Amino acid sequence: MGDNHQVYRRINQGLRQLYPKQLTGRQGRHLNTLAGMVSGIVRSGQCQMKAMGKKAPDKSKVESRSKRFTRYVQNEQVDAQTYYLPFIVPLLVGLARCGSLVLVMDGSEVGRGCLALVISVVYKKRALPLMWLVVKGNKGHFSQEAHLTLLDMVKPLIPEGSDVIFLGDGEFDGVGLQAQIAANEWQYVCRTACNRILCDDGDEFSLQEIGLQPGACLHLPEVGFTQDNYGPVLVIAWWRKRTKSHSIW
Repeated sequence: MGDNHQVYRRINQGLRQLYPKQLTGRQGRHLNTLAGMVSGIVRSGQCQMKAMGKKAPDKSKVESRSKRFTRYVQNEQVDAQTYYLPFIVPLLVGLARCGSLVLVMDGSEVGRGCLALVISVVYKKRALPLMWLVVKGNKGHFSQEAHLTLLDMVKPLIPEGSDVIFLGDGEFDGVGLQAQIAANEWQYVCRTACNRILCDDGDEFSLQEIGLQPGACLHLPEVGFTQDNYGPVLVIAWWRKRTKSHSIW
């Protein structure tokens, strides 16, 4: 038996063991396709349909396999609730046993004229998607309401008692989002803008006024964030050498 077949068989068996209920005939066929795609990704190291098709064990032609994979991801009956979430929960349980769960929220363009807001878990320098929202639109930021909606979708997936660290870029520094993360008893680090207002013992200022120099790192503990005076929070400004500007968290 070739390596491709061995990898496929082990992945297929693993998926079936994790699935929480008896599969119907249709679900079994879909799971076989999913196992073929996963084994194709593992063997090829790529996620393009043709690359997966070349490494998936099948007697059909590569083009036929690629088309089958494409039909699978376009099939409206193949939803995340049935064919994705059953495997996410055991994954998170396993990762939580090994240490902190590092979650990353990010937005990006997908497909034609669509935006995706995604929360992923970081594993070996890779971001594995947990939940997502997709809307029509061009470049731009999601609303804080969307951030909170996605956070609420992910919360039930996290094993009870897990140590969670949430990471977000400058789009995700909203006071409402920070408050919800804190209510979940998660730690978090979110990038922010240099013109954000901070409050310290009643004095309001922005980090633009500090004049940070290249190579310097400044931390401001127990300050209020924005004119809402949310917090107290720890704010860090760091200007790494050989970079054009500083970063603020």
